[in-house]
Amino acid sequence: MRVLVVEDQRKTASFIRKGLAAEGFAVDVVEDAETALPLATGTAFDAIVLDIMLPGRDGLSMLRVLRERRVTTPVLLLSARGEVSERVDGLNLGADDYLPKPFALAELIARVRAMGRRGGEVRPALLEVADLRLDTVTRRACRGGDTIELSTREYRLLEYFLRWPHRVCSRMELLEAVWDYSFDPGTNVVDVYVGRLREKIDAGRDTKLLHTVRGSGYVLRPPS
Repeated sequence: MRVLVVEDQRKTASFIRKGLAAEGFAVDVVEDAETALPLATGTAFDAIVLDIMLPGRDGLSMLRVLRERRVTTPVLLLSARGEVSERVDGLNLGADDYLPKPFALAELIARVRAMGRRGGEVRPALLEVADLRLDTVTRRACRGGDTIELSTREYRLLEYFLRWPHRVCSRMELLEAVWDYSFDPGTNVVDVYVGRLREKIDAGRDTKLLHTVRGSGYVLRPPS
């Protein structure tokens, strides 16, 4: 599961990040709603942990915008106030769960895991673009009937491209989604792995699927 944590208190955010990561979650952390909104609307998260009291736009306002934009990602609200009216407002706006501060980390993890199981967009098990197919259950990839052997990182990269076909993915977006980096490590690791993946899915074929968009990133798309 990939989780977005929106929390301005750095100690709390670090506490949540470490706890979720220790349980195998991929975690992105941001400190304000203005930064979180484009992430939440443009990235395939399985759950969002959202503090209500944020600088600038508050968590309830962000939640309202997400639901207006038809983003169905499950949302767990956090609040230090614990007022019933606030909890009701959040649930009426489309929150899936609510947890007052202070909380037990084990409970937060359990609630996030439960939200991921029951809510959000159902992801298809079979991903396809043209004659390129990826079965996310068996983790088998093939093109035109030919099996493609992938390393773990190549698999994650291909799965991300197939979940977002036709979309130009920046290097930073791929670093966050595939390598779980929240910073640019200053290496060409993305370009290297995209090159390896392109060699496996496009080499020797007349129809190329994985394209470089100069100055922007990469996109997986069938011929127009």
